[in-house]
Amino acid sequence: MAILERIDSSSDLKSLTRDELRALAGEMRAFLIDSCSRTGGHIGAGLGVVELAIALHTAFDTPSDQIVWDVGHQGYPHKLLTGRANRFDTLRTEDGISGFLKRAESPYDAFGAGHAATAISAGFGMAVGRDIEGESFKVVSVLGDGALTSGLSYEGLNNAGASGRDFIVVLNDNEMSIAPNVGAMSKYLNSIQRNPIYNRLRSAIGTMVDSMPGPLQGMSTLVRKWEESMKSFLTPGVLFEELGFRYFGPIDGHDIDLLLETFAAVRAMDGPRLVHVVTKKGKGFPAGENVEKWHALPAGHDPTTGKLVVASSANPGYTAVFGKGLAELGAIEPRLVAITAAMPSGTGTGAFARAFPDRFFDVGIAEGHAVTFAAGLATRGIKPVCAIYSTFLQRAYDNVIHDCAIQHLPVVFAMDRAGLVGEDGPTHMGLYDIAYMLAVPSMTVTAPKNGTEMLGLLRTSMAHTDGPFSLRYPRDASPDIVPPIAEIQPIPFGTWEVVRSGSDVAVLAVGTMVGQSLAAAELLAAEGLSVTVVNCRFLKPHDEVTLNALLAHHRHILVVEEGTVVNGFGAYMASIIGRLDPTIRVSAHGVADRFVEQASRKRQLHLTGLDASGIAERVRALHGSAEEAVAG
Repeated sequence: MAILERIDSSSDLKSLTRDELRALAGEMRAFLIDSCSRTGGHIGAGLGVVELAIALHTAFDTPSDQIVWDVGHQGYPHKLLTGRANRFDTLRTEDGISGFLKRAESPYDAFGAGHAATAISAGFGMAVGRDIEGESFKVVSVLGDGALTSGLSYEGLNNAGASGRDFIVVLNDNEMSIAPNVGAMSKYLNSIQRNPIYNRLRSAIGTMVDSMPGPLQGMSTLVRKWEESMKSFLTPGVLFEELGFRYFGPIDGHDIDLLLETFAAVRAMDGPRLVHVVTKKGKGFPAGENVEKWHALPAGHDPTTGKLVVASSANPGYTAVFGKGLAELGAIEPRLVAITAAMPSGTGTGAFARAFPDRFFDVGIAEGHAVTFAAGLATRGIKPVCAIYSTFLQRAYDNVIHDCAIQHLPVVFAMDRAGLVGEDGPTHMGLYDIAYMLAVPSMTVTAPKNGTEMLGLLRTSMAHTDGPFSLRYPRDASPDIVPPIAEIQPIPFGTWEVVRSGSDVAVLAVGTMVGQSLAAAELLAAEGLSVTVVNCRFLKPHDEVTLNALLAHHRHILVVEEGTVVNGFGAYMASIIGRLDPTIRVSAHGVADRFVEQASRKRQLHLTGLDASGIAERVRALHGSAEEAVAG
C-alpha cells in the first residue's frame, strides 16, 4: 500500500520513519504531476515545497497550530497531507477543491489566499488574537521569496518583529514567483547561495571542527559561535535580525532530516523567528525544473513536455493579441514603455520586453509602486502602459486616484483577466474594475468587443493626454483574426457603434457582451422581437450623440456587462438616462452582488445569465413587462 494512501490527516505523519517520509515525498511528486496533467493547475511552486509541507505538518500540531500559506500556489502538497488527496481529480472544477487556500474547504486552511504577500500580516493577526484569548498554539506563515517584492510583506515584518510575540515566518526561497524575481531583495537573498567566500569558509570551519583532537573539542563551540557571527555579515539574516526576527538559515528545503530538526528547535522557542529555506521550483517535473512556463499548466497536458495533448484550435487569446500588438506599437511609438507587476507572461508584455528591453519594467509583486512609477514617467512625457490583471489592480486603487487621476496624468491601464476568469475562482475574478474605474474623475474607461478593437483602443490611448485611460479585456480567445497594429486605426474617442438596429428593446453591450448580445438578438428575431445592439466601447465618456438617438426611438434599455451590477455601467447609464428622460426604463444585466465560484468560464457565463440564452431571457422578460405596463 502506498504511503500517501495511508495519510488522511497530518497526525498520520507522526508515526512515519524518516525513510518513509522521504518515500512519501517521492509519491506526492508523482501524484501531483499525474493529477495536474489532467486537471491543470499551479504545479511548479507545489512541487518545490513537498518536503517543506511534510516537515511542517510533522513538526507542528496542525490544525491546532496554524500554518498560513501565502498565495496558495504552494498549497497543493498541504492539501494532499490534509485529507484531500482522494478529491484531487476535482481540482479547480465546479464544486471541486480550490486551486488556492480556502477557509471553508478545510480546518487546515487557516487563511484564504489568492494574492501574494498576505501571509505575514494575516499570521501575525492570528498570533495577536491567540494572545488576547490566552491560547497557546503556534502560528507559521509560509511565503515565497517573490512576496518580498511586495511592500505588504515588509509592513508585516516590521510590525511583527517589533512586537516580540511568538510568531514564525518560513521564507521559501526558490528565486522565482511566476517569473524570475526582480529587485534588490532578490539579489540580496541570492547572494549568500552564490557567495564563494562564505561557502568555502563554512566548509573549512566544519572540517576543522570535525578534525579537532580530543583535548581541543571544547573549543568547537567557540568556533561555531564565530562562524555564526561571520554569517551575520555575509547572509540575509542580518536584515531580518535587525527587523526583530531570530534568523535560521539558509537551509536545504529538500532535506527532510534538516527541516525536521530545525522546526523542532524553532517550535520550542519564543519570540519572532524566521527560517530561510532554499527550494527548487518545479522539482521533479520531467519537462524541466524552475522554468516559468511550468508555474501553471492547462488541463490535458503531457506531463513529460508540458504541451497540450490536443492542441487548441481557437484563435489566440486576448493576452497574446495584446502582447503582440504592444510590441508592434513600440516600434511606432518611441516613447511608449510597458510596466508589469511580476507578470510578463501573464499579461503578454514579455513580447515587448524582448523587443524593447530598455523600455520594459517588471517591478515585482508591487502593484501600487507600478502605478505611481508609471505616473512619474508620465510627468516626463513618456507614454506608460501599465499591464496588470484587473483583480491585482485593486491593490493599487489609491495610487490610481491619488497619483494618476488627480494629476490628470495619461497613464494607460491594460487590465487583463477582466470579468469572469473560470477555474481560478473568486480571488482572481475581474468583476469590479468597471465599477471602480467609473468612480474615478478624469478616468477614461473602455472595453473592446474583440482583439482588433482592443488594439484600436490602445492606439487611441496613445493620443490621449488628459487623464488616465483604462482598457479591459477577458481571459478568453479573441473572436476575430487580428491584423498587425499598423493596419488598425485608432477608435474615435468617446464613440459607440450600433452593430444591429431594431425597434423593441435597445441593448447597450459592454466589451465581451457585444457578441453574446448579437447572438441573443438572433434568437429573439426568430420569435419576432426586434432588438438594437450597441457596442458601448467607451463607457466613460459615453457617446452622447448615439445615446440621444437611441432614446428617441426606444423606451426600454438593457445594459449588459461582464461585471458587477452594483455601481456598474448599468447603474451609471440609469443615472444619466434618468436625467435626460425619466420615463425611459433602464435595466442592468450583469453579475449579481455575490462572489462567483470556480467553474469553466463558459459555465460561469451561463450561470450568471451572460450567455446568449441568458440575455435573450432577460430581454423577453423586460419586453413582456413593458407590454403589460402599456396594456394596463
